Amino acid sequence: MTLQTRATLEDVGRLAGVSSKTVSRVFGGGASVSPETRERVLSAAKRLRFRPNTLARSLRRGGVTNTVAFVIGDLQNPFYFHVAAGIERELAERGLTMILATTDDTPDSEAVVVDALISQRVRALLLIPIADDQSYLEGERQLGTPVISVDRPARDLVADAVVLANRSGMAEAVRSLTAIGHRRIGFVSNPSEMYTLQERLAGYREALREVGVDDTARWERLDNDPSISAEEAVRALLEGDDPPTAIVAGNNRATTGAMRVIRELGIDVALIGFDDFELADMLGISVVAYDTMELGRAAARLALERLDDPTGFTRLVEIPTRLVQRGSGEIPPPA
Repeated sequence: MTLQTRATLEDVGRLAGVSSKTVSRVFGGGASVSPETRERVLSAAKRLRFRPNTLARSLRRGGVTNTVAFVIGDLQNPFYFHVAAGIERELAERGLTMILATTDDTPDSEAVVVDALISQRVRALLLIPIADDQSYLEGERQLGTPVISVDRPARDLVADAVVLANRSGMAEAVRSLTAIGHRRIGFVSNPSEMYTLQERLAGYREALREVGVDDTARWERLDNDPSISAEEAVRALLEGDDPPTAIVAGNNRATTGAMRVIRELGIDVALIGFDDFELADMLGISVVAYDTMELGRAAARLALERLDDPTGFTRLVEIPTRLVQRGSGEIPPPA
C-alpha cells in the first residue's frame, strides 16, 4: 500500500488558481480575501483533504499552542489517569487540549521530558514532581508559562500547587482507631520519603500523641526500597515483639499487602488504608478516600487562573479526604 503525501499550501493554491499566500490568508482569517476566492480555496482544500498546520503558524509568530502539558510518573498507576481525566475535562471547557507525558518515576528524566514539552510552546505545564529540585523551571515561569505542581509541592520553585489533605486524612483514620481503644497502631509505607507519605506519617504521629502515645517508631515500617514488599514489612511487624492491634497503610499497595498477610495469619487486626482502590468495597476494607478527578480539575483551574492573571498570588489548594468505614477499620483491640 502506497501512502499519499499531505497536501501543501502550494497544492491548494494551484487547484484554486491562487497563490499560496492567498491560501495562507484564508486559513489565517485574513479579511482582504474576497468571498468568491475564499470559497474556491476552501473547496480546493476539502478536495485535497488539506489541514493547515496551526502549530507551526503559531510558533512562527512567536505564540503558544492551545495545549497544556501534564507530566506524570508511572503509566501503570491508575491514580494518574483519573487525575488526567479531571484535567482534560476542565481544559475542554476552555477549548484547550492536554498532552500527557511520563517520567516513569525516574528523577533524572523529569527535566528532559519537561524541556521537550516546553519546546512545543505549551500554554501551561502541570507536573507531578519526582526530582529533588524544580528550580530549572523558574526561567520559564518568569516568561509567563504557568507551572502547576500536582499531588505534591514543587521544590525550590515558587509555583501553584494542588495537594490532598494527607495529614488530616491520616489523623482522622488513626483517631477512629484510638476511639475504639487501639493504642498499638502500625504504620506501613514504601516509599516513605516523598511529601505525601511524610504528611500522612505526621498525621499518624499527631493523632497518637493526642492519646499519650509518643513512642511510635517500634510500630513504623518506613522503607524506600522497591525490592521490599508490603507483605514483608507487615509480616515483620505482626510477628515481632509487641505487635500492633491495628495498622494504617500509607498507600493502596501497602493496604493490599497488609490485607493479604492479615488474612494469611488469620488474626484480628484492624486495617485502614489511604487511597481507595478497586474491590475495596467488596472486600470490606476501610480507607481514607478522596475525589481523584477533582484533584485534576482543581489543577486545571489553577492553570487557567494563572493564564488569566499571571501576576496573582501563588496558591496552594488542598483537596479534602473522607474516612470510608467498611468493616476492616472497626475491629476493636483484644480485651
